[in-house]
Formats: sequence, C-alpha cells, structure tokens
Amino acid sequence: MPLEPIQPSESQYGAGPTIDVVIPVYNEAATLATNVTALRAWLDANLPWRWRIVIADNASTDATLTIARALAVDDRVRVLHLDRKGRGRALKAAWLASDADIVAYMDVDLSTNLRALPPLLAPLVAGESDIAIGSRLRRGAVVTRQWKREALSRGYNLLIRAFFRPGFSDAQCGFKALTREAAQALLPAVENDEWFFDTELLLLAVARGVQIREIPVEWIEDLDSRVDIPKTIREDLHGLWRMRFGRRPRSDAPPAPPRRIGHSDIGRSAAP
Repeated sequence: MPLEPIQPSESQYGAGPTIDVVIPVYNEAATLATNVTALRAWLDANLPWRWRIVIADNASTDATLTIARALAVDDRVRVLHLDRKGRGRALKAAWLASDADIVAYMDVDLSTNLRALPPLLAPLVAGESDIAIGSRLRRGAVVTRQWKREALSRGYNLLIRAFFRPGFSDAQCGFKALTREAAQALLPAVENDEWFFDTELLLLAVARGVQIREIPVEWIEDLDSRVDIPKTIREDLHGLWRMRFGRRPRSDAPPAPPRRIGHSDIGRSAAP
C-alpha cells in the first residue's frame, strides 16, 4: 500500500526534491526511540530538502512496532509493518510504496556518521547519478570495527570484484540512496529479501548501465548487531554463485538506465 504523499513544507526548504529515509528494523525496542529522535533532529537541522523518515518494521516480536507508531506523531515519520522478516523485504516494500523523488536507507544504529548524508544525496538531486552508496573501503573513509569483521568485509568485496568487476568497492554498507525511477526499475528483479539484497541490487544496476556514485563514510561498528554472521556468509556466497553461474545479470545487454531526476522534475510528487 503506497505511503501517504509528502506534503509541501512550510519551512525554509521551499521547492525541491522529496526524500524518504527508510530505517529497516527488527526487535530494536531498546534503541529505536532514541535513535529516530536523534535522526529527526539532525535532518531538521541539516538536510536542505523535504524529508520523511519511514520505519520499516519487519515482523518484530518485541515492542518495536508500538514504539515506532508512537514516534509517528506527524507526517515527518511514517511506519510500515511487514509480517515477514528480511531486511531486503522491508526495503523493497518501503521503496516501492514511496512517492518520494529519492529513496534512501540507513541502519537504525546510525553507525554511519550522518554528515555523509547530504553528499550521498547531492548527485541524485543534481541528476548526475541514479544510485549513491556509502563506502567504508574508499580512500577517505574512517572505520572502527573488529578486525574479524574488517577481514570478512574486505574478503567479500574482493570476491565481488573477482567475479563481476563491478566498479564499486563496498556492497554491504547500510547507507544507500536511489532515485525513485531507479528503484521502480530495479527492485522487481531483485530476488533476495535478506542480507544479499544490497549486493544483488548493485550488480543488477551495473548490468543495466545504471550510474553508481560512491561516498567515503565514517562508520563505527555496532557491537550489539543482530546480524547472524555465519548465516549471512552462507547467504552471500550462495547469492554470488547464483548471479555468476546461474541467472546472472548480462553485462553485455544494452544499457537501459531509468530516467534521472531533472530540475523540471524536482518536487513533482509533493503536490497535495
């Protein structure tokens, strides 16, 4: 079911693109209120475009959904509830339901420094790119995490480069943005609904000639992460094998990038 349209802002933002910032959550009752409140305050003070936070709850079994609904006190925060788990499933549902010009997502722990958000969105607003992603592996990135997680991440991205030569460095960073046209064109073809979702989305984009911009980020590992590392590794390896040796995207297919946002399109979805 589509989300309610973003209403025209009466603040200093004026005419401009509309942004949906999606936060996929599962059993995050302990930190959800604090982090969404902090994110809302930061966006209000620093983001020069109209925005909405969408909390995408995928089958939480604690008080996450109740807290999320309590945070939705006005049209700046919306809640989308799914009855099945899967981060990719939550993102796909929220992005396909969105009427915003640009759809983005970040992890609920706010591991990525929010100062990277305007540079992430800027090339999409300017029509210079269709997808922008945060990278913890590009020069200029500042990363704090355990060495085992660092080794796994670098090894995984080396596998991606060996199999596909995709042109991006970090498939898994939970900090991405797409134009609505890119989301509508690519998401129906993404098969994975869990952690491989990000990688599959980017590889499909590369195969279709969609432009991807990478932004180095400052990132601090959340030691209370809910990620099941062994399960995620198996899923990622299976996904890479499927895309490389099964129904992989054809890199020799004629590029068919979705239409970019132009200046004449800005704010088109913001009408009442």
